[in-house]
Amino acid sequence: MSNLEDLYREIILDHYRSPRNRGELPSPPAHKVEGFNPLCGDEVTLYLDVHDGVLSDIKLTGHGCSISQSSSSLMSAAVKGKPLNDVNATIETFKQLMTGHESALTTEEEADEEVDLRTLGELAALQGVVKFPVRIKCATLAWNALRQGLDEIANQN
Repeated sequence: MSNLEDLYREIILDHYRSPRNRGELPSPPAHKVEGFNPLCGDEVTLYLDVHDGVLSDIKLTGHGCSISQSSSSLMSAAVKGKPLNDVNATIETFKQLMTGHESALTTEEEADEEVDLRTLGELAALQGVVKFPVRIKCATLAWNALRQGLDEIANQN
């Protein structure tokens, strides 16, 4: 298991050191949404460009701990260019992971109860965060901002 934990640690550090989709998109047409964690000072700003039911582009800025910033980067890579239905499903799956479903599926019967880590790809690297409840807000900051931004866009239409 140590090798897997080392791999997850490397993925988190890689996304922290070299964040994906860093930058801004012009507003409009992009929708800007901000997230802030007052407990630790983490901040994230997302720029969302949605066209024809697809999150065609996403950029982010911000600062904070390695968990919040790597989670933001991992999130942006996982959802960019995806249909909104897939984006919403990824958000829900990640939120389930953060509520304590930390092990991969072993049987078909467990499918309704646990998150299948195989569907998360690199996002599974954040599964260890659930062992540290105070860090869950760090990991979910960008995800909550994404949910808020998509809701705001849906309400505009």
